[in-house]
Amino acid sequence: MIEQIIQLDKTAFIAINNGLSIPFLDWLCPILRNQSTWYLLYVVFIYFIIKLYKKASWKILLGIALMILCSDQFSVFVKNTFERLRPCHDLIMRQNLHLLVNSCGGKYGFISSHATNHFAIAVFVSFFFKSYSRILLPVLIFWAFSISFSQVYVGVHYPLDVLVGAVIGSLFGFVFSKYTNKYIHIE
Repeated sequence: MIEQIIQLDKTAFIAINNGLSIPFLDWLCPILRNQSTWYLLYVVFIYFIIKLYKKASWKILLGIALMILCSDQFSVFVKNTFERLRPCHDLIMRQNLHLLVNSCGGKYGFISSHATNHFAIAVFVSFFFKSYSRILLPVLIFWAFSISFSQVYVGVHYPLDVLVGAVIGSLFGFVFSKYTNKYIHIE
């Protein structure tokens, strides 16, 4: 059963990494997965949190920082536990690889830290903008999805790496937003 899932994952990877290869995505996906691309967006999140929550904003920002620390470290723990090679480090997969970035990243890829962290941020941030959440949550989920998809497209993660990372990241975002709201008593 596990072997069938892994084989299906590799097939899906090749379909995305090779089968969807077009010049526009070859240009766009390396940009989307680059963390520095999103620095301005992170500043906008911080600005609106401070503007909306004023004195209590530090509690939310602390919640975000702790959540990212936990989600990131959890994804590293999972990588080191499962030790599944990234496609760009797998000698067999490298034969079919359309690698679009200079650095492949660490040796192991399951689960994607990019997916885990960005889905956690998307869910967490949308919780604190409740009056906009009908619009904001789908936009932020699409944002996190595009970053995660780009990880597969550029050749550094399998689809299952980002799918499981997305689910776990969403759980981190949900739990930390509830915890921050309930136990830190945001006015």
